[in-house]
Formats: sequence, structure tokens, C-alpha cells
Amino acid sequence: MSHYQAPLADMSFQLFDVWQVQQFWQQQAELAELIDADTAAAILEEAAKITAEKIAPLAAAADEQGVSCVSGEVTTPSHYKECYQLLCEGGWTGLSGDPEYGGMGMPKSLSGLYDEMMCSADIAFSLYPGLTSGACVALLQHADEATKALYLPKLYSGEWSGTMCLTESHAGSDLGIMRSKAEPAGDGSYRISGEKIFITAGEHDLTDNIIHLVLAKLPDAPAGSRGISLFLVPKFKVDASGNLGERNSLICSSVEHKMGIHGSATCVMNFDGAEGYLIGEPHKGLACMFTMMNYERLAMGSQGLGAAERAYQNALAYANDRLQGRTVTKDGNKADAIIGHPDVKRMLLNISSINEAGRAFSVYVGHLLDQAKFAQDVKAQSRANLLTPVTKAFMTDRGLDSCVAAQQVFGGHGYIREWGMEQLVRDVRIAQIYEGTNGIQAADFMLRKVASDQGAVVLHLMRELTAGLSGSATKQIASAAGRFESATQSLLERGKTQPELLAWVANDYLDLTGYLLYAFMWDKMEAALDTAKHSEDFIQSKQLKAKFYYSRVLPRIESLFSLIEQFPAELSSAEAKLF
Repeated sequence: MSHYQAPLADMSFQLFDVWQVQQFWQQQAELAELIDADTAAAILEEAAKITAEKIAPLAAAADEQGVSCVSGEVTTPSHYKECYQLLCEGGWTGLSGDPEYGGMGMPKSLSGLYDEMMCSADIAFSLYPGLTSGACVALLQHADEATKALYLPKLYSGEWSGTMCLTESHAGSDLGIMRSKAEPAGDGSYRISGEKIFITAGEHDLTDNIIHLVLAKLPDAPAGSRGISLFLVPKFKVDASGNLGERNSLICSSVEHKMGIHGSATCVMNFDGAEGYLIGEPHKGLACMFTMMNYERLAMGSQGLGAAERAYQNALAYANDRLQGRTVTKDGNKADAIIGHPDVKRMLLNISSINEAGRAFSVYVGHLLDQAKFAQDVKAQSRANLLTPVTKAFMTDRGLDSCVAAQQVFGGHGYIREWGMEQLVRDVRIAQIYEGTNGIQAADFMLRKVASDQGAVVLHLMRELTAGLSGSATKQIASAAGRFESATQSLLERGKTQPELLAWVANDYLDLTGYLLYAFMWDKMEAALDTAKHSEDFIQSKQLKAKFYYSRVLPRIESLFSLIEQFPAELSSAEAKLF
């Protein structure tokens, strides 16, 4: 069975030394009374206890039990109720929620680390409160005051949960062709009909009510995605005082049998004239739902990092314990621990150098969102928007890579269920797929983020980060950043005459951006090391991993530059029949 302990030392280092978020917190009236470094450290410590002691040890059992659906009622793994109640009692379900409606109001830079712990502990379990948090964000920004006052307190408390109902069997990412309908009932409500698939936590036994956010089309809807509206559809109808009434006309007809995240109920939901309420303006529902989707895409990054962190911890422990081969003693009668093998060191350093850069990047993006929210920083918001698809795609791609590498450290034992490594590989795989596949994220990044402003935001970010370089690889990173700028400008220019070029190289360009940003993260970490604050072992570990990243990981961008700069024009117009 795999184990997990939250990496609190590195989390504190990222928050308080690398990004020094406590200074920003004290400058904001909304945050100064709620949070400081000591309070944040206490929150992280308590979260570490819950995830390590209550949730993580039972992740394998949840995987084995899975969920079941009988006559529309879904049963989750046997211990999930107790774990969920622990979260509710501790206020964790409303950690970053608006205090006006009962949330704790914690900043994203902090709550993102809690998300990572939850995903390390059990990705499947984390999805139940995770989807609810996303639904809360959408309601907070787009619902009217009466709706927020009625639903948010129950969602923040964990008494109710939330879902996101987009996908239909014929309409995955192409939401404009959805068939779900919403008919006005004449009393301000609507009757929602249609079938939605892949609905995470669409039905379960953890809460008293489930609040579905459903995309559907009104009778007068324009064609395509501009005709989509968003509706709140509760499992049980709710009166003006928040009391539950009769069951709504909706049901879970089945749950999917999946490769991983077996403890998460992935449901087929049927709405048969269910009572619903419009959120936001008619035909503007997709924009409202993207508020929730972007929140969840950031959470996907936490899934990639969370799984990789647990995989690394177990691979490191195994490498220290497993005796196999002679690497030090050369004594034919005595085997050494496999951590002495250079290839095992390579795998472990590769995982940890990427994980720790990913954690720095996650805190950075969370801090950008805090600056946008609490200080109304427009530049920070534009950068957070830019980096959302990078967070989702790059962190989940590297998360799977790292879990597979950690499984490899175990050799044959990594393929056996009892060690827990194959579950991490199966569980994290979905993070590259849902909330918009990573191919869609790359296209969004390249076409909607970078090309739409001719690279203005991404190039300004890279120039600013380059100006702050001070570590051991300053020249190497600055040179790469300069080449990145030239490659970006050339690519955008070529894209004007080769329309499909940008889409062809989008994935390569996103990876290039991610590896370069992680190099900047390592430079920031190097600059934050302080002999007065940090132990000699901590400093040496960081320096070793930084050197490994610069010498063994960052050079991967050379092949990515080549793929982008030397893309054959004839491939852009290749006909599908030739495939």
C-alpha cells in the first residue's frame, strides 16, 4: 500500500520565501484580518493531518470498492461519508468561499496547496468537494443575490454539493450542437430536458441535495454556442427558506465503468422536464460556465502534481529499501539499495525537479488570481488567463509522466496492485482528458491566448521574468527566453499565410512554454534559499534539483524549438484521406 505525507516544508518555502505572499495578504483589507503566515501554516498542518491520516490510507480501498448505481441511487465507497463529514466539520468545503455566505475566504495561493494534498490523498474523493467549489465560483459571479443567498451557504457548508452538466453523447467539446432544452414554465422557472454524460458526482450519498448547473437551449436560441443558457437544477426542489421539497424530475440512469478514479461517480444524468432556474442572461450560459471550467482546469493541475508527489514519495522510499545489484560495495555476496543506480537517480531527480517547479508554478498562478481578485490587478488577471491552459495541460502531462516513471522505479512490483503505483497511473490519466482535453488546452493557448494579441501578454511575461533572473543558470535561461521570443514572433508571422500551422504546433509550443516557465521557477527558488532560514540539507537538495533541471530537463526545449521552427509547410494542408 502506498503512503503519503504532505510536503509541508516545501509548501511553506513556496508561499513565504519564494513568492512571499504574506506581504500581499497584509496589504489587502479583505485578507489582512483573515490570514497571516502563522495562520496559513496552521491550516496547512491541519490539512496535512486529515489527508495523510484519514483519506490517503483508504484510497486503495475506495479504488477496490468503487461506486454502484441501483434504481438511480448511487453508493460511494464505505468510508467516504465519514471523510466527507470531516471536511464539512472543519470548514474545508468552504475554504476559499466568500465569507458573506459562510465561506472562509482563504486566498487561492493557499487553497491551491490544499487541493494538491487532497489529490495526493485520493483524486476520486477530491472530486466531490472540488466540483462543488467550482459551482460556487460560477454562482458567486453570475447568479442573482437571492440565488446566492439561498444556495451558497449550503454549498460552502458541504450540506449540498454541486455539479457541472455540459457533455452529451454526441456533443463533447462541441457544445454548440447540444440538444438539451429549456422551456419557460411561465412562473420564472424553466423545464429542463435532455441527457448529460460524464457528470462527475451527478448522484451520490454524501449530501442532502445536489445542485446541478446545466447547459441547455431556450426555444428562441440562436444556432451554435451563442444559443446556450445556464440553469440551476436541484436534485430536490428548494423553497424560499432553503427547505427541501419533492424530488425533481431527474435521475442518474447509470454510472460509467472507468480505467481509474473508481470512487468517483461518473454519471449519465437524465433530465425530464426538471424544474430549473436561469443563471445569468439568456444565451450567455457558456461564458458563465467557463467561470467554473477555468476553476476546474486549475484543479486539474493540482491532480497532476498531487498524484506525482505521492508517486515520488513512494518511489523514493522503495528505492532506499529495495536491495538489488551492486553499486557501491561491489561485494558479490551483498546487494545494495537501488537508489545507488544512476538510472534510478535519474528517474527520481526528474520527478522531483518537475514536481517542485510545478508547486512553485501553482502558487504563482494562485497568487496572480489573488492579485486579480483582491487588488483588481488587470495585468495579473490577463496572465492568469494566459496560464490557465498551461496549468491544466503541462502539469497533467508531466503528472502522468512522473507517475509512470515512479512506477518504473518499482520494477515488477510497480505493476502489482498492492504497491499502489498502478492506481496512481490509472487515476491521474483522466486529468489529461476531462475539463477539455490537453489538445484543446494547447489550441486555446496558441490560438485564443497567444495569437489573439500577437504574443503581447506571453512575451511581456517572459521579458519581466528574464529581467529578474539571478540564479546559477541566468545565461542559459535568458538565452532560451530570447529564442522563445524570436520563435513566437516568427511563428505568428508564418501563421498568417499558413492558417493551420498554429494548430499543428500548439502542443509543442505549450510544452516549450511550460519547460521554460519551470526554469524561471527554479531560478526563483534558488534566489529564495537562505542559510539563516533553511537547513543545509534543504539547500543542497534544492541546488541539486535545480542543477538537474537546468542540465537534464530544460534542454528538452531544443527539440521543441526545432519542431516549431522547422515545421514542413506541406503538412499543414495534408488531406485526411492520406492518413
